[in-house]
Amino acid sequence: MRLEEYVEYDATGLASLVTKGEVTAVDLIRLARQAHDEVNPQINAVIEFYEDAERVAGPDEGLFNGVPFLRKDIGATEAGRLQEKGSRLFKGYRSNTESYFFRRARAAGLRTIGRTTTPEFAASDMTETILNGITRNPWDLNRSAGGSSGGAAAAVAAGITPIAHGSDGGGSIRQPAGWCGLVGMNPSRGRISGGPDRQDSGFGLSREFVLCRTVRDMAAALDVFSGPELGDPFVIIQSNRPYLEEMSQPTGRLRIGVARTKWGPDDIEPEILQAVESTASLLEEMGHCMTDIKPPFKFEDFTNLRLDISALGANSLEESARALGRTLGADSLEPVNLKFYERGRSRSLSVSAEIDKTIRRMLVQVAEAISGYDILLTPTTSTVARPHGGIYALTNEAVSLEEFLEAEYGACAHLGGFNVTGQPSVSLPSGLSADGLPISIHLVGRFGDEGTLVRVARDLEEARPWKRVRPEIRARNGWPSGTGKESKLLNQMQERDIGNP
Repeated sequence: MRLEEYVEYDATGLASLVTKGEVTAVDLIRLARQAHDEVNPQINAVIEFYEDAERVAGPDEGLFNGVPFLRKDIGATEAGRLQEKGSRLFKGYRSNTESYFFRRARAAGLRTIGRTTTPEFAASDMTETILNGITRNPWDLNRSAGGSSGGAAAAVAAGITPIAHGSDGGGSIRQPAGWCGLVGMNPSRGRISGGPDRQDSGFGLSREFVLCRTVRDMAAALDVFSGPELGDPFVIIQSNRPYLEEMSQPTGRLRIGVARTKWGPDDIEPEILQAVESTASLLEEMGHCMTDIKPPFKFEDFTNLRLDISALGANSLEESARALGRTLGADSLEPVNLKFYERGRSRSLSVSAEIDKTIRRMLVQVAEAISGYDILLTPTTSTVARPHGGIYALTNEAVSLEEFLEAEYGACAHLGGFNVTGQPSVSLPSGLSADGLPISIHLVGRFGDEGTLVRVARDLEEARPWKRVRPEIRARNGWPSGTGKESKLLNQMQERDIGNP
Protein backbone atom coordinates (compact mmCIF):
# COMPACT_ATOMS: atom_id res chain seq x y z
CA MET A 1 0.00 0.00 0.00
CA ARG A 2 1.22 3.48 -0.89
CA LEU A 3 0.81 6.50 1.36
CA GLU A 4 -1.61 8.19 -1.02
CA GLU A 5 -3.82 5.11 -0.73
CA TYR A 6 -3.50 4.85 3.06
CA VAL A 7 -4.77 8.39 3.64
CA GLU A 8 -7.95 7.74 1.66
CA TYR A 9 -9.22 4.93 3.91
CA ASP A 10 -11.21 5.30 7.09
CA ALA A 11 -10.38 3.08 10.07
CA THR A 12 -13.01 0.46 9.24
CA GLY A 13 -11.69 0.19 5.68
CA LEU A 14 -8.09 -0.28 6.81
CA ALA A 15 -9.13 -2.94 9.33
CA SER A 16 -10.89 -4.83 6.56
CA LEU A 17 -7.70 -4.87 4.48
CA VAL A 18 -5.73 -6.25 7.43
CA THR A 19 -8.34 -8.94 8.05
CA LYS A 20 -8.22 -9.98 4.39
CA GLY A 21 -4.42 -10.14 4.47
CA GLU A 22 -3.93 -7.39 1.91
CA VAL A 23 -1.84 -5.32 4.32
CA THR A 24 -0.38 -5.89 7.79
CA ALA A 25 -0.67 -3.87 10.98
CA VAL A 26 3.06 -3.14 10.77
CA ASP A 27 2.58 -1.83 7.22
CA LEU A 28 -0.07 0.58 8.50
CA ILE A 29 2.14 1.79 11.34
CA ARG A 30 4.97 2.45 8.89
CA LEU A 31 2.59 4.39 6.65
CA ALA A 32 1.36 6.38 9.66
CA ARG A 33 5.00 7.15 10.47
CA GLN A 34 5.61 8.30 6.91
CA ALA A 35 2.53 10.52 7.01
CA HIS A 36 3.64 11.89 10.37
CA ASP A 37 7.13 12.69 9.12
CA GLU A 38 5.76 14.56 6.10
CA VAL A 39 3.02 16.67 7.68
CA ASN A 40 3.58 16.86 11.42
CA PRO A 41 6.41 19.40 11.17
CA GLN A 42 3.84 21.73 9.59
CA ILE A 43 0.92 21.15 11.96
CA ASN A 44 2.58 20.10 15.26
CA ALA A 45 -0.21 17.69 16.22
CA VAL A 46 1.76 14.66 17.44
CA ILE A 47 4.23 15.34 20.25
CA GLU A 48 5.48 11.78 20.51
CA PHE A 49 5.52 8.98 17.95
CA TYR A 50 6.43 5.91 19.97
CA GLU A 51 9.85 4.52 19.07
CA ASP A 52 8.50 1.04 19.74
CA ALA A 53 5.32 1.65 17.71
CA GLU A 54 5.96 -1.24 15.31
CA ARG A 55 6.28 -3.59 18.27
CA VAL A 56 3.02 -2.46 19.92
CA ALA A 57 1.17 -5.65 20.80
CA GLY A 58 -2.37 -6.19 19.65
CA PRO A 59 -4.71 -9.04 18.72
CA ASP A 60 -5.20 -9.95 15.08
CA GLU A 61 -8.93 -9.38 15.38
CA GLY A 62 -11.50 -6.79 16.37
CA LEU A 63 -13.43 -4.09 14.56
CA PHE A 64 -10.27 -2.00 14.16
CA ASN A 65 -7.84 -4.84 13.48
CA GLY A 66 -4.37 -3.28 13.13
CA VAL A 67 -5.45 0.37 12.72
CA PRO A 68 -3.01 3.03 14.03
CA PHE A 69 -4.44 5.12 16.87
CA LEU A 70 -3.30 8.19 18.81
CA ARG A 71 -3.86 9.19 22.45
CA LYS A 72 -4.69 12.71 23.57
CA ASP A 73 -2.10 13.79 26.15
CA ILE A 74 -4.68 14.10 28.92
CA GLY A 75 -7.55 11.95 30.16
CA ALA A 76 -7.45 8.20 29.52
CA THR A 77 -3.98 6.79 30.25
CA GLU A 78 -1.60 4.10 29.06
CA ALA A 79 0.46 2.59 31.86
CA GLY A 80 4.13 3.54 31.62
CA ARG A 81 3.65 6.13 28.88
CA LEU A 82 4.24 9.85 29.22
CA GLN A 83 1.22 11.98 30.00
CA GLU A 84 2.27 15.62 30.37
CA LYS A 85 -1.17 17.25 30.04
CA GLY A 86 0.25 20.08 27.94
CA SER A 87 1.94 21.47 31.06
CA ARG A 88 5.48 22.15 32.19
CA LEU A 89 4.33 21.06 35.66
CA PHE A 90 3.89 17.48 34.40
CA LYS A 91 6.88 17.35 32.05
CA GLY A 92 8.27 13.81 32.15
CA TYR A 93 5.34 12.38 34.12
CA ARG A 94 4.34 8.79 33.38
CA SER A 95 1.08 7.23 34.49
CA ASN A 96 1.02 3.91 36.32
CA THR A 97 -2.60 3.25 35.34
CA GLU A 98 -3.91 1.47 32.29
CA SER A 99 -7.33 3.00 31.62
CA TYR A 100 -10.29 0.85 30.70
CA PHE A 101 -10.54 2.97 27.55
CA PHE A 102 -7.14 1.85 26.26
CA ARG A 103 -7.72 -1.72 27.36
CA ARG A 104 -10.77 -1.71 25.09
CA ALA A 105 -8.84 0.02 22.31
CA ARG A 106 -6.19 -2.68 22.37
CA ALA A 107 -8.76 -5.50 22.49
CA ALA A 108 -10.45 -4.03 19.42
CA GLY A 109 -7.20 -4.14 17.47
CA LEU A 110 -6.28 -0.45 17.66
CA ARG A 111 -2.50 0.08 17.83
CA THR A 112 -1.73 3.21 19.85
CA ILE A 113 1.39 4.70 18.26
CA GLY A 114 1.78 8.09 19.93
CA ARG A 115 0.20 11.03 21.72
CA THR A 116 -1.27 14.30 20.51
CA THR A 117 -1.15 17.88 21.73
CA THR A 118 -3.64 19.47 24.10
CA PRO A 119 -3.80 22.90 25.74
CA GLU A 120 -2.57 22.90 29.32
CA PHE A 121 -5.01 20.81 31.40
CA ALA A 122 -7.40 20.83 28.38
CA ALA A 123 -8.49 24.28 29.55
CA SER A 124 -8.80 26.06 26.19
CA ASP A 125 -10.27 25.66 22.72
CA MET A 126 -6.94 26.80 21.24
CA THR A 127 -4.25 24.11 21.28
CA GLU A 128 -1.12 26.14 21.90
CA THR A 129 1.17 25.78 24.89
CA ILE A 130 4.48 26.98 26.24
CA LEU A 131 5.56 23.33 26.51
CA ASN A 132 4.68 22.12 23.00
CA GLY A 133 4.00 25.19 20.86
CA ILE A 134 1.11 25.86 18.47
CA THR A 135 -0.95 23.16 16.76
CA ARG A 136 -2.02 24.31 13.30
CA ASN A 137 -5.12 23.51 11.29
CA PRO A 138 -4.39 21.37 8.20
CA TRP A 139 -6.93 23.42 6.22
CA ASP A 140 -5.10 26.70 6.92
CA LEU A 141 -1.87 26.74 8.92
CA ASN A 142 -2.64 30.26 10.15
CA ARG A 143 -5.77 28.98 11.91
CA SER A 144 -6.30 27.00 15.09
CA ALA A 145 -7.18 23.31 15.02
CA GLY A 146 -9.38 23.99 18.04
CA GLY A 147 -9.21 22.36 21.44
CA SER A 148 -8.81 20.76 23.67
CA SER A 149 -8.57 17.73 21.34
CA GLY A 150 -6.85 19.92 18.76
CA GLY A 151 -3.87 17.66 18.21
CA ALA A 152 -6.13 14.66 17.63
CA ALA A 153 -8.27 16.62 15.17
CA ALA A 154 -5.31 17.98 13.22
CA ALA A 155 -3.66 14.55 13.04
CA VAL A 156 -6.78 12.83 11.71
CA ALA A 157 -7.63 15.63 9.27
CA ALA A 158 -4.07 15.58 7.92
CA GLY A 159 -4.14 11.79 7.43
CA ILE A 160 -1.63 10.61 10.05
CA THR A 161 -4.20 8.21 11.49
CA PRO A 162 -7.86 7.78 10.49
CA ILE A 163 -9.09 7.87 14.10
CA ALA A 164 -7.78 9.25 17.39
CA HIS A 165 -8.69 9.49 21.08
CA GLY A 166 -10.24 12.69 22.40
CA SER A 167 -12.19 13.95 25.41
CA ASP A 168 -14.96 16.51 25.78
CA GLY A 169 -15.83 18.56 28.87
CA GLY A 170 -17.43 21.55 27.15
CA GLY A 171 -17.01 20.94 23.43
CA SER A 172 -13.45 19.60 23.31
CA ILE A 173 -14.18 16.84 20.79
CA ARG A 174 -16.93 18.54 18.82
CA GLN A 175 -15.35 21.99 18.41
CA PRO A 176 -12.01 20.79 16.94
CA ALA A 177 -13.91 18.23 14.85
CA GLY A 178 -15.96 21.12 13.49
CA TRP A 179 -12.95 23.29 12.73
CA CYS A 180 -11.05 20.42 11.08
CA GLY A 181 -13.92 18.90 9.06
CA LEU A 182 -14.30 15.65 11.04
CA VAL A 183 -16.95 13.55 12.74
CA GLY A 184 -16.79 14.16 16.49
CA MET A 185 -19.23 12.63 18.98
CA ASN A 186 -19.56 13.22 22.70
CA PRO A 187 -21.51 10.17 23.95
CA SER A 188 -24.03 10.10 26.77
CA ARG A 189 -22.70 10.40 30.29
CA GLY A 190 -21.97 6.86 31.46
CA ARG A 191 -21.76 5.39 27.95
CA ILE A 192 -17.94 5.21 28.05
CA SER A 193 -16.23 4.26 31.31
CA GLY A 194 -13.69 6.70 32.72
CA GLY A 195 -12.28 4.05 35.05
CA PRO A 196 -10.49 2.87 36.92
CA ASP A 197 -9.59 6.33 38.24
CA ARG A 198 -11.54 8.98 36.29
CA GLN A 199 -15.15 7.85 36.68
CA ASP A 200 -17.59 10.71 36.13
CA SER A 201 -14.77 13.22 35.67
CA GLY A 202 -15.50 16.91 36.30
CA PHE A 203 -18.94 16.37 37.89
CA GLY A 204 -19.80 14.18 34.91
CA LEU A 205 -19.23 16.91 32.33
CA SER A 206 -16.23 15.25 30.68
CA ARG A 207 -16.34 12.08 28.58
CA GLU A 208 -13.75 10.14 26.53
CA PHE A 209 -14.28 9.09 22.92
CA VAL A 210 -12.77 9.54 19.44
CA LEU A 211 -12.50 11.83 16.44
CA CYS A 212 -12.77 10.21 13.00
CA ARG A 213 -13.71 10.88 9.38
CA THR A 214 -16.80 8.74 8.79
CA VAL A 215 -20.05 7.87 10.52
CA ARG A 216 -19.35 4.13 10.28
CA ASP A 217 -16.11 4.63 12.21
CA MET A 218 -18.07 6.55 14.85
CA ALA A 219 -20.60 3.71 15.08
CA ALA A 220 -17.86 1.08 15.28
CA ALA A 221 -16.10 3.07 18.03
CA LEU A 222 -19.35 3.16 20.01
CA ASP A 223 -19.50 -0.62 19.76
CA VAL A 224 -15.89 -0.90 20.96
CA PHE A 225 -15.93 1.55 23.85
CA SER A 226 -19.52 1.40 25.13
CA GLY A 227 -20.43 -0.51 28.25
CA PRO A 228 -19.94 -0.35 32.02
CA GLU A 229 -16.84 -1.37 33.94
CA LEU A 230 -16.31 -2.24 37.60
CA GLY A 231 -16.49 0.83 39.80
CA ASP A 232 -18.50 3.00 37.40
CA PRO A 233 -20.76 5.35 39.40
CA PHE A 234 -23.87 4.45 37.43
CA VAL A 235 -24.86 2.34 34.43
CA ILE A 236 -27.09 3.67 31.67
CA ILE A 237 -29.33 1.68 29.36
CA GLN A 238 -27.47 -0.24 26.66
CA SER A 239 -28.38 -0.27 22.97
CA ASN A 240 -30.71 -3.00 21.72
CA ARG A 241 -28.34 -3.77 18.85
CA PRO A 242 -24.77 -2.93 17.80
CA TYR A 243 -24.37 0.63 16.61
CA LEU A 244 -22.97 -0.59 13.30
CA GLU A 245 -26.34 -2.28 12.74
CA GLU A 246 -28.00 1.12 13.21
CA MET A 247 -26.33 2.10 9.94
CA SER A 248 -28.78 -0.17 8.09
CA GLN A 249 -31.91 0.74 10.06
CA PRO A 250 -34.59 3.22 8.90
CA THR A 251 -34.54 6.60 10.59
CA GLY A 252 -38.27 7.13 10.90
CA ARG A 253 -39.92 10.54 11.16
CA LEU A 254 -38.39 12.76 13.84
CA ARG A 255 -39.34 15.96 15.62
CA ILE A 256 -36.31 18.21 15.29
CA GLY A 257 -35.68 21.48 17.09
CA VAL A 258 -33.57 23.94 15.07
CA ALA A 259 -31.36 26.60 16.67
CA ARG A 260 -31.14 29.55 14.30
CA THR A 261 -30.13 32.08 16.96
CA LYS A 262 -27.02 32.61 19.02
CA TRP A 263 -26.94 31.05 22.50
CA GLY A 264 -24.05 33.15 23.77
CA PRO A 265 -22.33 36.48 23.10
CA ASP A 266 -20.98 35.61 19.63
CA ASP A 267 -23.12 36.16 16.55
CA ILE A 268 -23.42 33.20 14.18
CA GLU A 269 -21.44 33.89 11.02
CA PRO A 270 -23.70 34.04 7.92
CA GLU A 271 -22.07 31.04 6.20
CA ILE A 272 -22.55 28.91 9.31
CA LEU A 273 -26.18 29.96 9.68
CA GLN A 274 -26.65 29.06 6.01
CA ALA A 275 -25.29 25.57 6.76
CA VAL A 276 -27.85 25.16 9.56
CA GLU A 277 -30.63 26.41 7.28
CA SER A 278 -29.67 24.07 4.43
CA THR A 279 -29.38 21.09 6.79
CA ALA A 280 -32.81 21.88 8.23
CA SER A 281 -34.22 22.01 4.69
CA LEU A 282 -32.57 18.71 3.83
CA LEU A 283 -33.95 17.01 6.95
CA GLU A 284 -37.39 18.41 6.19
CA GLU A 285 -37.19 16.96 2.68
CA MET A 286 -36.37 13.62 4.31
CA GLY A 287 -39.73 13.82 6.08
CA HIS A 288 -38.81 15.19 9.50
CA CYS A 289 -40.80 17.87 11.33
CA MET A 290 -38.74 21.01 11.98
CA THR A 291 -39.45 23.64 14.67
CA ASP A 292 -37.35 26.62 15.74
CA ILE A 293 -36.12 26.56 19.33
CA LYS A 294 -34.88 29.22 21.70
CA PRO A 295 -31.78 28.85 23.91
CA PRO A 296 -32.65 26.14 26.49
CA PHE A 297 -30.17 27.40 29.09
CA LYS A 298 -28.40 30.60 30.08
CA PHE A 299 -24.90 31.00 28.72
CA GLU A 300 -23.83 32.69 31.97
CA ASP A 301 -24.91 29.66 34.00
CA PHE A 302 -22.54 27.46 32.03
CA THR A 303 -19.54 29.83 32.20
CA ASN A 304 -20.09 30.39 35.92
CA LEU A 305 -20.26 26.62 36.38
CA ARG A 306 -16.94 26.16 34.58
CA LEU A 307 -15.41 28.91 36.72
CA ASP A 308 -16.56 27.22 39.92
CA ILE A 309 -15.40 23.76 38.79
CA SER A 310 -11.95 25.17 38.02
CA ALA A 311 -11.70 26.43 41.61
CA LEU A 312 -11.83 22.86 42.91
CA GLY A 313 -8.64 22.00 41.01
CA ALA A 314 -6.36 24.02 43.30
CA ASN A 315 -5.88 21.27 45.90
CA SER A 316 -5.27 18.67 43.21
CA LEU A 317 -2.57 20.83 41.60
CA GLU A 318 -0.84 21.32 44.95
CA GLU A 319 -0.83 17.56 45.56
CA SER A 320 0.60 16.94 42.07
CA ALA A 321 3.29 19.57 42.53
CA ARG A 322 4.39 18.01 45.85
CA ALA A 323 4.47 14.53 44.35
CA LEU A 324 6.59 15.77 41.44
CA GLY A 325 8.86 17.87 43.66
CA ARG A 326 7.92 21.05 41.85
CA THR A 327 6.39 24.40 42.73
CA LEU A 328 3.34 26.14 41.33
CA GLY A 329 4.03 29.47 39.67
CA ALA A 330 4.80 31.24 36.42
CA ASP A 331 7.53 28.72 35.61
CA SER A 332 5.18 25.74 35.80
CA LEU A 333 1.68 27.06 34.90
CA GLU A 334 0.50 29.16 31.98
CA PRO A 335 -0.80 32.64 32.89
CA VAL A 336 -4.54 31.93 32.73
CA ASN A 337 -4.24 28.61 34.58
CA LEU A 338 -2.12 30.32 37.22
CA LYS A 339 -5.00 32.76 37.73
CA PHE A 340 -7.44 29.85 37.98
CA TYR A 341 -5.20 28.24 40.60
CA GLU A 342 -4.81 31.43 42.65
CA ARG A 343 -8.56 32.04 42.57
CA GLY A 344 -9.22 28.45 43.60
CA ARG A 345 -6.95 28.73 46.63
CA SER A 346 -9.10 31.55 47.98
CA ARG A 347 -12.40 29.74 47.52
CA SER A 348 -14.14 27.64 50.16
CA LEU A 349 -14.94 24.01 49.42
CA SER A 350 -18.57 25.07 49.79
CA VAL A 351 -18.31 26.03 46.12
CA SER A 352 -19.20 22.39 45.39
CA ALA A 353 -22.68 23.09 46.72
CA GLU A 354 -23.01 25.95 44.21
CA ILE A 355 -21.87 23.62 41.44
CA ASP A 356 -24.53 21.05 42.36
CA LYS A 357 -27.17 23.78 42.49
CA THR A 358 -26.27 25.13 39.05
CA ILE A 359 -26.22 21.65 37.50
CA ARG A 360 -29.64 20.78 38.92
CA ARG A 361 -31.10 24.07 37.67
CA MET A 362 -29.68 23.57 34.17
CA LEU A 363 -30.93 19.98 34.03
CA VAL A 364 -34.50 21.10 34.68
CA GLN A 365 -34.33 24.10 32.35
CA VAL A 366 -32.98 22.11 29.41
CA ALA A 367 -35.32 19.17 29.97
CA GLU A 368 -38.37 21.44 29.98
CA ALA A 369 -37.20 23.33 26.90
CA ILE A 370 -36.45 20.35 24.64
CA SER A 371 -38.73 17.56 25.89
CA GLY A 372 -40.85 17.70 22.74
CA TYR A 373 -37.98 16.91 20.35
CA ASP A 374 -36.22 13.73 19.28
CA ILE A 375 -33.05 15.58 18.30
CA LEU A 376 -31.80 19.16 18.06
CA LEU A 377 -29.94 20.79 15.16
CA THR A 378 -27.55 23.64 16.03
CA PRO A 379 -24.31 25.12 14.72
CA THR A 380 -21.23 23.38 16.06
CA THR A 381 -19.52 26.74 16.44
CA SER A 382 -20.56 30.30 15.65
CA THR A 383 -17.33 30.94 13.73
CA VAL A 384 -15.00 29.07 11.44
CA ALA A 385 -11.53 28.26 12.78
CA ARG A 386 -9.96 31.33 14.37
CA PRO A 387 -6.42 32.65 13.92
CA HIS A 388 -3.94 31.65 16.59
CA GLY A 389 -3.44 33.54 19.84
CA GLY A 390 -5.42 36.49 21.16
CA ILE A 391 -7.77 36.60 24.11
CA TYR A 392 -8.53 32.88 23.75
CA ALA A 393 -5.01 31.65 24.57
CA LEU A 394 -3.97 30.41 28.01
CA THR A 395 -0.71 32.33 27.51
CA ASN A 396 -2.53 35.68 27.55
CA GLU A 397 -1.39 37.43 30.73
CA ALA A 398 -3.76 40.40 30.41
CA VAL A 399 -7.12 38.65 30.19
CA SER A 400 -9.34 38.19 33.26
CA LEU A 401 -10.85 34.78 34.00
CA GLU A 402 -14.34 36.04 33.22
CA GLU A 403 -13.19 37.52 29.90
CA PHE A 404 -11.34 34.31 29.05
CA LEU A 405 -14.35 32.07 29.71
CA GLU A 406 -16.70 34.30 27.73
CA ALA A 407 -14.30 34.25 24.79
CA GLU A 408 -13.52 30.56 25.27
CA TYR A 409 -17.13 29.39 25.12
CA GLY A 410 -18.66 32.25 23.13
CA ALA A 411 -17.94 30.63 19.78
CA CYS A 412 -19.22 27.22 20.93
CA ALA A 413 -22.15 28.24 23.09
CA HIS A 414 -24.36 25.52 21.59
CA LEU A 415 -22.13 22.75 22.98
CA GLY A 416 -21.38 23.02 26.70
CA GLY A 417 -24.91 22.80 28.06
CA PHE A 418 -25.16 19.23 26.82
CA ASN A 419 -22.07 18.26 28.77
CA VAL A 420 -24.09 19.28 31.82
CA THR A 421 -27.20 17.33 30.83
CA GLY A 422 -25.16 14.31 29.73
CA GLN A 423 -26.90 14.03 26.35
CA PRO A 424 -25.11 12.58 23.33
CA SER A 425 -24.25 14.95 20.52
CA VAL A 426 -22.17 14.92 17.36
CA SER A 427 -20.49 17.45 15.10
CA LEU A 428 -20.73 16.65 11.39
CA PRO A 429 -19.07 18.34 8.39
CA SER A 430 -21.47 20.38 6.29
CA GLY A 431 -19.45 22.37 3.80
CA LEU A 432 -16.64 24.85 3.27
CA SER A 433 -16.57 28.59 3.77
CA ALA A 434 -15.63 30.97 0.98
CA ASP A 435 -12.11 30.87 2.43
CA GLY A 436 -12.00 27.08 2.22
CA LEU A 437 -12.46 26.40 5.95
CA PRO A 438 -14.71 23.61 7.27
CA ILE A 439 -18.23 24.40 8.43
CA SER A 440 -20.04 21.87 10.61
CA ILE A 441 -23.44 21.31 12.16
CA HIS A 442 -24.27 19.80 15.55
CA LEU A 443 -26.91 17.20 16.39
CA VAL A 444 -28.08 16.52 19.96
CA GLY A 445 -29.98 13.38 20.94
CA ARG A 446 -32.03 12.27 23.90
CA PHE A 447 -30.05 10.94 26.85
CA GLY A 448 -28.88 7.40 26.10
CA ASP A 449 -30.03 7.49 22.48
CA GLU A 450 -26.88 7.45 20.35
CA GLY A 451 -28.67 5.16 17.89
CA THR A 452 -30.87 7.93 16.50
CA LEU A 453 -27.83 10.16 16.03
CA VAL A 454 -26.03 7.39 14.14
CA ARG A 455 -28.96 6.99 11.75
CA VAL A 456 -29.43 10.71 11.10
CA ALA A 457 -25.69 11.24 10.72
CA ARG A 458 -25.64 8.40 8.17
CA ASP A 459 -28.44 10.08 6.21
CA LEU A 460 -26.57 13.39 6.12
CA GLU A 461 -23.28 11.74 5.17
CA GLU A 462 -24.96 9.99 2.25
CA ALA A 463 -26.53 13.25 1.09
CA ARG A 464 -23.30 15.24 1.54
CA PRO A 465 -20.24 13.14 0.71
CA TRP A 466 -17.85 15.05 2.94
CA LYS A 467 -15.41 12.15 3.31
CA ARG A 468 -14.11 12.96 -0.18
CA VAL A 469 -13.14 16.49 0.87
CA ARG A 470 -9.63 16.82 2.28
CA PRO A 471 -7.40 19.65 3.53
CA GLU A 472 -5.12 21.43 1.10
CA ILE A 473 -2.08 20.31 3.12
CA ARG A 474 -2.47 16.92 1.48
CA ALA A 475 -2.10 18.36 -1.99
CA ARG A 476 1.05 20.17 -0.94
CA ASN A 477 2.48 16.81 0.06
CA GLY A 478 1.44 15.07 -3.14
CA TRP A 479 -1.51 13.21 -1.60
CA PRO A 480 -5.10 13.19 -2.86
CA SER A 481 -6.72 16.37 -1.52
CA GLY A 482 -10.25 16.15 -2.90
CA THR A 483 -10.57 19.92 -2.74
CA GLY A 484 -11.70 20.32 -6.34
CA LYS A 485 -15.04 19.20 -7.74
CA GLU A 486 -16.02 17.37 -4.53
CA SER A 487 -15.77 20.60 -2.52
CA LYS A 488 -17.81 22.44 -5.14
CA LEU A 489 -20.45 19.69 -5.03
CA LEU A 490 -20.62 19.88 -1.25
CA ASN A 491 -21.06 23.64 -1.28
CA GLN A 492 -23.65 23.52 -4.06
CA MET A 493 -25.70 21.08 -1.99
CA GLN A 494 -25.33 23.31 1.03
CA GLU A 495 -26.50 26.38 -0.89
CA ARG A 496 -29.83 24.84 -1.83
CA ASP A 497 -29.99 22.04 -4.36
CA ILE A 498 -29.73 19.55 -1.55
CA GLY A 499 -32.57 17.26 -2.42
CA ASN A 500 -30.88 15.80 -5.50
CA PRO A 501 -27.13 15.47 -4.80
